[in-house]
Amino acid sequence: MTSEVHQHAEEMCEPGLGLYARALRGDRVTRAEAEDTPCLLAAGLLRPDRDDPGLLQPVPPAVALHRALRSLADRVADERRHTARLVETFEPLLRLPRGRTVEPEAPAVSVLSGQDRINDAITSAMAEARRDMRCIQPHTAHINRPPVVHLLPMARDQAFLDRGGRIRTLYQHTLRHAPTIAARYEQIRGDVEARTLDEVTDRLILLDRSVAFVPANKDRTLALEVRHPTLIRYFAATFEHLWRLATPMYPEAVRQPTLNGVTPRQRAIATLLVEGHTDSVIADRLGMNVRTARVHIAKLAAGLGSESRAQLGYLIARSGILDQERDPT
Repeated sequence: MTSEVHQHAEEMCEPGLGLYARALRGDRVTRAEAEDTPCLLAAGLLRPDRDDPGLLQPVPPAVALHRALRSLADRVADERRHTARLVETFEPLLRLPRGRTVEPEAPAVSVLSGQDRINDAITSAMAEARRDMRCIQPHTAHINRPPVVHLLPMARDQAFLDRGGRIRTLYQHTLRHAPTIAARYEQIRGDVEARTLDEVTDRLILLDRSVAFVPANKDRTLALEVRHPTLIRYFAATFEHLWRLATPMYPEAVRQPTLNGVTPRQRAIATLLVEGHTDSVIADRLGMNVRTARVHIAKLAAGLGSESRAQLGYLIARSGILDQERDPT
């Protein structure tokens, strides 16, 4: 197999798995061999040997996975900051008097004010859409909200599916068993898929790669209707990247792996603790309430024998829960 034929970089292939298994057994793996399996280098599962640059050494899967997820979390945080800067920059400009200039037929970015107007705009756009709907739904859309608020989205989603559309949605891991989510997938019928991540961006609805809706303030009484082609491409690329990294939830659920007795949620919390975040920030980013976050932190501290917050960060770093490498030799 040549590198011209083997062009994937994010999906693991059979030759790549075989080569990685050889490396784990201690066999010599050369750079030339790895050229035909770029998925291993792209996933961070091989690294240059310290003594011989022509050889490659295996990186433990847990370490490579954590690094990939940490990189994703950094990008998600950057995207949140970028979105906030865009809103701050454009909102005052969009409120300026417009004079007598000729209005374009379809503004590239429109500000929608009030829940009724936002819902009307989304409903109208969905009525015109025919192919594809991609959504990012953080926990704020489902926690402590009465079931009645989900009736309209459910009805328009089902109408879209009935016309032959496809819906893909990203949630946080903490919503995998939320009652509102369970009720949605018990009732809805059609080409629907859902996946989850530790963290997601703010809410996004993207229709047919032509129009997107994103919140424009914290209480979600303002939204942006975006039709600018460059921004639409950016939203689509961001969604597809997150989708590839996410864990399937529906129609087939995949259980998140527990490595060395440490659950995925504990690893996510440990990462944010080491970064110095408060309990409330950790809870918000992982989609749980502060009380639940503190219960998990207490369990993590008890498991590591920590007696203080400062000691907990030190013990996490020393324990190898995150990315402390073991000597491959």
